Amino acid sequence: MKKVRFLLVALVAAIITGCGTTSTVPVTGRKQTLMVSDGDMLALSTQQYQQFMQQAKASTNAANTAMVRRVGQNLANAVTTYLQSNGYAAELSNFAWEFNLVQDQQVNAWCMPGGKIVVYEGLLPVTQNESALAIVLGHEIAHAVAKHSAERISKEYKNQYGAAILSTVAQAAGVSAGTQQLIDLVQQVGGSLLTSGFSRKQESEADHMGLIFAAMAGYDPNVAVSFWQRMAAQSSGGGGGLFSDHPSDESRMKDIQKWMPEALRYYKGGTTGTAARPATTGRTLHFSSKRK
Repeated sequence: MKKVRFLLVALVAAIITGCGTTSTVPVTGRKQTLMVSDGDMLALSTQQYQQFMQQAKASTNAANTAMVRRVGQNLANAVTTYLQSNGYAAELSNFAWEFNLVQDQQVNAWCMPGGKIVVYEGLLPVTQNESALAIVLGHEIAHAVAKHSAERISKEYKNQYGAAILSTVAQAAGVSAGTQQLIDLVQQVGGSLLTSGFSRKQESEADHMGLIFAAMAGYDPNVAVSFWQRMAAQSSGGGGGLFSDHPSDESRMKDIQKWMPEALRYYKGGTTGTAARPATTGRTLHFSSKRK
């Protein structure tokens, strides 16, 4: 009987592992298994993004709004060029880029699957210049390009459906009684699956890819060090906010230094994926005197 039970468990594991499709993350080359389609992720994120923007208050600062959209579009253009030139052209249909600045003093920004991005006004005094903003937006765009939300949902999907399959098989074998009722995963866990709760590995990967994307778009990657130092000071002061659950400040700085030679190859005019350096790179931001 023990042998039968072992074989049943092994069978379930094989079924779960065999589900989904395997893809390669751009830039890092990491392999991942996804159990949700790109089309479903884009439809879901578009719907939730529209709902958020209907409730949020768009920034009334025209200069800062234009700056966020300019930097974001520069990054999107660079990412598009990179994907087209490196065998990922089919992925471009999964993106409908949109960049918005909202009235909120949180030090935060996020990107939903499909390239739906929100920047909070509270982030801009910490970024201070367009290159640092590009580091943040590059990080957020990287979450979308690397399909981190789909990866997280796939993991939850596999865990829950795997448990249900195992329960059903075990019941037939007399191992346990009852089956587990499956519910819709996204509605159960909520929209946070699309914008937060990423693993340390995913956050580190987004740091890496974001640094490269910023350099590809013509923004100096060296500003990442001073920006993360400001973010560390913000967090230590009780500010919380952006990336509070990310790798430690010490680990992040070491990783940035490790990735910097690669980023500088793109920034200095490397081959595939580079973009023309925008005239606005590194320009100091100007803020409205009125802030909420």
